[in-house]
Amino acid sequence: LLSVSTLHWKPLERQINTKLPLMITENAKFIATIAAAAAAGGAMALTMTNRQEIPAKVATPPPPPAVDEPLVGKQVYLLAGDIGGTNTRLALFSTTGKEPVYVDYFRNLDYVNEFGSEAFHEMLDKYLEQCFKVVSGLKESDLVIVACFACAGPISNNACEFTNIADGLFVIDGNDIAESTKKLRGCIKVAKIINDFVGQGYGALDLDLATETVELTENSKAMIDPFGPKICVGAGTGLGQCFMTISSHHPEFGYECFPSEGGHVEYAPRSDVEIELLRHLKTKFEQQHRVSVERVVSGIGLANVYEFLAGRFPEQVDKEAHKKFLEAGDMQGKVVSENAEKGNLFFQAMNIFASAYGSEVGSAGLKFIPTGGIYVTGGITAKLLEYNPEYLVGPQSPFMKAFHDKGRVAPLLSRVPLFAVKTEDLGLRGARVSALRELTNYQSTLALN
Repeated sequence: LLSVSTLHWKPLERQINTKLPLMITENAKFIATIAAAAAAGGAMALTMTNRQEIPAKVATPPPPPAVDEPLVGKQVYLLAGDIGGTNTRLALFSTTGKEPVYVDYFRNLDYVNEFGSEAFHEMLDKYLEQCFKVVSGLKESDLVIVACFACAGPISNNACEFTNIADGLFVIDGNDIAESTKKLRGCIKVAKIINDFVGQGYGALDLDLATETVELTENSKAMIDPFGPKICVGAGTGLGQCFMTISSHHPEFGYECFPSEGGHVEYAPRSDVEIELLRHLKTKFEQQHRVSVERVVSGIGLANVYEFLAGRFPEQVDKEAHKKFLEAGDMQGKVVSENAEKGNLFFQAMNIFASAYGSEVGSAGLKFIPTGGIYVTGGITAKLLEYNPEYLVGPQSPFMKAFHDKGRVAPLLSRVPLFAVKTEDLGLRGARVSALRELTNYQSTLALN
């Protein structure tokens, strides 16, 4: 029952001589603990044995590709995009720098309402026009742009249909963009579409854990296994998730990130009020058996929770604040967080939201056992850390209490590194890394032709 995936085979001889005896011993202890728990009919708690802690190792992306023939003499740039359910961020990078030369932001609904299915093309055209005004020396005839857009939705055939925006009217098609000759879009030679949380995952590898994260589990940095799986879970307009693995045979290739639609698994209520919330959501969304956890753990989800509480306890509604909520459109979640005061319905909504968030992150931790770290990302996480950290940070926070409320296997999560991410630019960082890869592929293709 020794798990081969835990053996670190680089270099092979040293790993076998130094780690195998230790690992056999530790695995034997762990298996014995499981057997004891099973023999007790599951009545005893599963306790992780102490294992040797491996110092944190920073994963570094491959070096930027040199611009080879036939791109020598061309102005080669990377275009990274982070397209969420609410906002689009676009950033232009040189092929060798991590700092963008120009960044701009767009509200998706503003463009969808005006331009319909052409919304993203209009954003892109406006952005490229601004690049020529802001970045000195650009020449349309010499410009080659390799783009990657991290999009908040499932990817098929290098395209993304945004399920959370205008009933799927908002679509980004990478092949269509790369083949376009309209306006300045003709400068884009490659347009790769990736899931937004694949972007988050690659971006997480670029984090400075000391300054850009908060340890939600004490001593998390020291617990990181450099060969262990990693996961990202992040609430924003929706609830995104991804996981990353590294090859024990070729760790020099770094982590590979895989998309997930884990935000659409079933919402699991944990209290009597939350059971009532589930019934309300099933009625609201015309579901007979289930609703997605994203209906609770997201910006829209937070609004759903407050809406339920306002209907369930009308005598506690603050009429003035409730009016702001009703008029806030897609910013209703922001109104909830800004008006939360101890004891009021907004405060109760925040607690239910944070509890459900922690529970889902804990469930993801049990599924993957990510000894490389759990990274709680997304715009809501960053804003909570800045303005309302009491909902996330500390053993008595609703997030952490729910994270650890896992019955017999709860001790397992105490051995998993857990970080809340302060920054909101992980999608852009990851898209830039992916664009670098695409540049290498593009140059190889040109060389073959």
